[in-house]
Amino acid sequence: MSILPVNENKGCYEIRLESIGGLGANLAGKMLAESGVLGLGLNGSHFSSYGSEKKGSPVKSNVRFSEPGKELRDHSPIEQPDVIGIFHEALYMTVPVVSGLGSKGIVLVNSTRDFADVQATLGLTSGTLAIVDALGIAVEEKTRVNTSMLGALFRICGFLDRESMQGIIRKTFEKKSQQLVESNLRTFNRGYEEVRFQTIEAPEVGNSIQYQRSLPLLGYETQPIGGVITTQGNSFTKDLSGSREGYVPEWNKEACIHCANCDTVCPDDCFVWHSGEDKRGRQQMFLQGIDYQYCKGCLKCVSICPTDALVVRKEEAGYADNNRVAHFF
Repeated sequence: MSILPVNENKGCYEIRLESIGGLGANLAGKMLAESGVLGLGLNGSHFSSYGSEKKGSPVKSNVRFSEPGKELRDHSPIEQPDVIGIFHEALYMTVPVVSGLGSKGIVLVNSTRDFADVQATLGLTSGTLAIVDALGIAVEEKTRVNTSMLGALFRICGFLDRESMQGIIRKTFEKKSQQLVESNLRTFNRGYEEVRFQTIEAPEVGNSIQYQRSLPLLGYETQPIGGVITTQGNSFTKDLSGSREGYVPEWNKEACIHCANCDTVCPDDCFVWHSGEDKRGRQQMFLQGIDYQYCKGCLKCVSICPTDALVVRKEEAGYADNNRVAHFF
């Protein structure tokens, strides 16, 4: 059995998964813990933390391992992880995804960008950076991001047993469909084989990243008299790219009949229109495009479009910004 690379100060090995609801990070953490406990005989624990239970909201999945002879008594959120798995790279804009990472830590990112770009975005100065196109693999295999990320995690965490996880995948999905078993096994194996990683050489001693603990803005002692909401929520300044699961609607102007079905079902008023005249000189509203700043990728517009003028597109870095038609200037 592989030796668990335990941090002497903590006495355990800690993995934190940063994701959004809908990508399967909670299930991935559960399966990861189960593999370590049942497959390697380690002591392990897993729990997830999240806000409202809906797609698109931030999720953290926490996994701890310790040697068989050492009990795990710590069930608090992981603040000094040895490994961080980032299921959705746009999270860095709203969530401090790499906070608390040690100078020798490992970061796995679901991305298609190159190492230098991702390193600069996350502000990494030392440790190991791993990149895998988990979404691309999931799209091709018709699965979810979580099993491809698990494959990559098993590659970069040398103590984990690949065959053990394959058994967990079979047990987890065989109750639903044998086809799901085989597709998820392919996804896991591709994540394992296709992950790329490199060590970031620090000029001297690498610096750990300070953990940023989320605290409530207002409490019973600091709440304004009368309960006035001073920072009310709105969608006029909120960039929703961090809540999308990796897909956006793509609009084909030539196929559009401007029926407004898309605008009717859109929950976030993403479609931009202007008034004009049709071929007979009658006043009509014409679709100009999509304001991706407010699009959360629900794809209801794609489902209702009668002419396939709206289709599903895998979101690539810069696509939303370059194709956005702004509602407000």
